[in-house]
Amino acid sequence: MAEESGGRVIHVDVTKEMRKSFLDYSMSVIVQRALPDVRDGLKPVHRRILYTMYENTLWPEKPYRKCADTVGSVLGRYHPHGDTPVYDAMVRLAQDFSMRYMLVDGHGNFGSIDGDPPAAYRYTEAKMNKLSVEMLQDIDKDTVDFNPNYDDRLKEPTVLPSHFPNLLVNGSTGIAVGMATNIPPHNMNEVIDGMCCLIDNPEATLEELMEHIKGPDFPTGGIVMGRSGIRAAYATGRGKITVRARAEIEENEKTGRSKIIVTELPYQVNKARLIENIADLVKEKRIEGISNIDDHSDRNGMHIVIDVKRDASPQIVLNHLFSFTQLQTTFGVIMLAIVDGEPKMLNLRQILEEYVKFQMDVITRRTRFDLKKAQERAHILEGLMIALDFIDEVIAILRAAKSIPEGKTALMERFGLDDVQAQAIVQMRLGQLTGLEREKIEEELAGLKEKIADFLDILASEGRRLAIVKDEAQAMKKKFGDERRTEIAAISGEVDIEDLIPVEECVLTLTNFGYVKRQKMDTYRLQRRGGRGVTGMTRRDEDVATELFVTGSHDYILFFSSLGRVYRLKCYEIPEGSRTSRGMNIKNLLPLQPEEKVTSMIRVTQFDEDKYLVMVTNNGVIKRTKLSAYDTARKGGLIAIDLDEGDVLSWVRETNGSDELLVATKKGMAIRFEETQIRELSRTARGVRVMRLAEDDCIVGMSVLREGGLVLTVTETGYGRLSAPDNYRLQHRGGKGLTNYHTEKYGDVAAIKVVDLEDDIILISEEGIIIRILASSIRVCARPSKGVRVMKLQEGDKVVTLARAPHEEDEVDAVEIEDDGTADEGAASPEELEQEAQEDTTTDEE
Repeated sequence: MAEESGGRVIHVDVTKEMRKSFLDYSMSVIVQRALPDVRDGLKPVHRRILYTMYENTLWPEKPYRKCADTVGSVLGRYHPHGDTPVYDAMVRLAQDFSMRYMLVDGHGNFGSIDGDPPAAYRYTEAKMNKLSVEMLQDIDKDTVDFNPNYDDRLKEPTVLPSHFPNLLVNGSTGIAVGMATNIPPHNMNEVIDGMCCLIDNPEATLEELMEHIKGPDFPTGGIVMGRSGIRAAYATGRGKITVRARAEIEENEKTGRSKIIVTELPYQVNKARLIENIADLVKEKRIEGISNIDDHSDRNGMHIVIDVKRDASPQIVLNHLFSFTQLQTTFGVIMLAIVDGEPKMLNLRQILEEYVKFQMDVITRRTRFDLKKAQERAHILEGLMIALDFIDEVIAILRAAKSIPEGKTALMERFGLDDVQAQAIVQMRLGQLTGLEREKIEEELAGLKEKIADFLDILASEGRRLAIVKDEAQAMKKKFGDERRTEIAAISGEVDIEDLIPVEECVLTLTNFGYVKRQKMDTYRLQRRGGRGVTGMTRRDEDVATELFVTGSHDYILFFSSLGRVYRLKCYEIPEGSRTSRGMNIKNLLPLQPEEKVTSMIRVTQFDEDKYLVMVTNNGVIKRTKLSAYDTARKGGLIAIDLDEGDVLSWVRETNGSDELLVATKKGMAIRFEETQIRELSRTARGVRVMRLAEDDCIVGMSVLREGGLVLTVTETGYGRLSAPDNYRLQHRGGKGLTNYHTEKYGDVAAIKVVDLEDDIILISEEGIIIRILASSIRVCARPSKGVRVMKLQEGDKVVTLARAPHEEDEVDAVEIEDDGTADEGAASPEELEQEAQEDTTTDEE
C-alpha cells in the first residue's frame, strides 16, 4: 500500500492477509450466524427475535402484533442484517412441521409443508409461545451475561436461561464456512428423562441414556428404520438415520385393487414436490404399477392416496417408491454446536453434560441474585425495626433537624445505621407505626431470614442445585411433554440391534383379514381382565384372530402364504399395538402378491434339525420338511411347497417327528395317521396325497393331536360337536378316511380344530357376524354325531371361520348354546362303527 504524502510503501503478504481475513470472516459466520449455542440451542438471530418479543411484552396472553413490528425492532436493536432472513427465521419458529415444539405463536399464513411461502410480514401476526416464555424466565435475575449490541447503545443476552434442553428438543440446522450442523429434534419427555438419568448417575453409559432417549422425534412423524444410525450419532456426534414415510396398503375387496395411503412424511420433505416427482417417475416408466395419485390432505392431517393397478403388487410398488423418491430419506446427523465460543462436535452425553453445567450456573447466579435482594430487604427491615423500637426518639431527632440530609446524618450517628437504612426510616409512613404494620414487618423479616438461610444452603450444596435442575426439568416435562410422534422400527441384521431390544415375552395375533400385531405379555394380561362382552360390529370390522400365540421378542416368525411361499421376520420387527387396535396389514411388512394371503404363522426359536413342518393344501396334498430347510434371511421369501394349479396352501403346523395328525374334509370325512407315514421331502417338492377325496370335496382343516385335547367340528349351518381323538382310529395316509359328520343331513363341515375345554371358541359367518363361546359349553359326542347348535344364522348365511383363543372372564355369559333335543341324532350305530372298523383304507403313495 502506498501513501501519497511520503511515498512510503508498506509490503503486505497477500496470502497471509487473505488467510487472516477469511478466518475472521469464517469465525464471525460460525459464531454469530450459523451454529447454535449448546446451552440454549439457539442461533443469534433466533435468540434476538425471542428477546425482542420479550422486551415488547408479547406474552401468550396478550394480543398478537404484526410481524413487521417485531422484525423492525430486531433489526433496529440487535441484528443489523436484511429483513428477509430475520422474518424467515421467525416464520420457522412458528411452523408446526419445522419445529417439534414451536417457540412463536403465529397468526396468519406461515407457509406449508408443500413449500408455499409465508405471507409478507405486514400481513402476519405473532407473539411468544408459552414454551418460549420458559426460555426467558429469570433472565432479569442476572442469570446470563449481556454484551453490547452492534452500535453500543443497548445490551443483549449472550444466551437465554432456557429451562429445557432446546438443542436436543428442537434440533438445529445450519451451514457455516467449512462446517455444518444438523441436529434432529427429540421428544421432550425422553430428553428430560435422559437428563435426569445423567444427574442421578453421572457415570451412566450410552446404553442407559438410550433407554430414555430412544432416538429423534420429528414433528412430521414418520418411521426411523433401525437403531444403528441413532447409536452412531449418539456415540460419536455423526450418523446416518434412515427415515421412512408412514404408508399403509389398503385392499378393496370389491374391486380387488389396492391403494397405498401415506399419512406421514419424513422430516423436511416437500409434499408437493414429492407428488410431482412420483408422477414424473410414473411417466418415465421408472416406477410401474401406479394408476393415479391424489392428495387428500387437509387441516386434519396428511392423506396421499396412490392407486395401484390391479395386476401389480402394492408392496413391490411401495418398495420402489421408497427406493426412488423422498418417501424414504437419510437424515445425516452432525451434532456440532458452539461450546465456550468455539465450534465443537458433541455426542449425546456431552450435550446433556453441557446443558446440566449451564443450568447449574443459571441456578447459582439466580440464587445469588435472590440472596442479594433478600439481604438488602432484610437490612432495610432491620433498620425499620430499630426505628420502631425508638420511635419517639427518632421523631424528636427528625423534628429537630433543619433538613432531611441533616436528619439522616443524626439518625446514622445515633443508631449506627447506614445511608440505605436511614433513608428508609426517613421515608416511613405514619401508617407503619400501627401495631398491625409492625407485625407485618416482623413476619416479613422472619421469612426473609429463612429464605436467606435456604439460599446460602443452595449455594453451599451442589446436590441441592442438581436437585433444583431436576425438579425444574420435571416441571417442564409435566407442562409441555407429549407422546412420541416418530416410530423407531427395528430391522434385523443391524450391528448391535439385538443388544438394544429387551428380551421379553410377546403375544402375536394374526387376523382373518391379514392384520398382525405384537403386544407385551404383561400388557396383554392386564387388558384381558374383564371382557368386553358379546360384540356386534360392522362387516368390514368383523375380523377374527386366526393365529394367536406367545413368543419371545427375539424369536423368528415364519409366515406361509396361500401361494406356497414362506417369509421370515423377527418378532420385534412386527409393530406393537394395543389389544383394541387392529394392527398393521401384513402386506405392509411382506412383499406379497396382490392375490396372495398369509394362511399360517409359525413361531421358531431355533431352526432345530429334529423339528418338522407339515403342510396341507385345499386339494389334499400334504408335505413334511425339516424346519432347518427354511432357515434363510431372503427378504423376497422362499418357495415352501410346489402347488398344483388352482391349489392353495392353507395349513402349516410344526411337529416333533412323531406326532399324530388329523385331517378333515368339507363333505364330512376325516383321517387320523402318524406323521412318520409322510416321507421327508425337500423344500421345493410338491408333496403326496393326504387322503382320497370325492370329486366335489376339499380339505377344511388339519390339526396336530395332543393329549387332553378334543376335536371340535363345526358345520356351515352352525352346528358343532366335541369328540375325543380316540373316536378317530389310526389309519394309513392316503386312504378314504372315516365318516366325521353326516353332511348330507346337517350341512357341510366349515372347520375342525383341536381345543381344550378351557378355551374360548370364536366363530365368524359369511355375513360378518361374530360370536365367542366357551368350548366347555359344547357337548362332547361320539363321531359322527350332529352335536348342538353353536351359532344361529340368518337365512343364506353360513359359518366360514373358526379360531380358538384363551378364555376371557365374563365375556360369554350372554351366549346360550341351543340344544334342540336332537344332539345325538345321526350318531353312528354300533353296527355302523363296527362296519367302519372293518373298512380297508388303502394308502396311495405319490
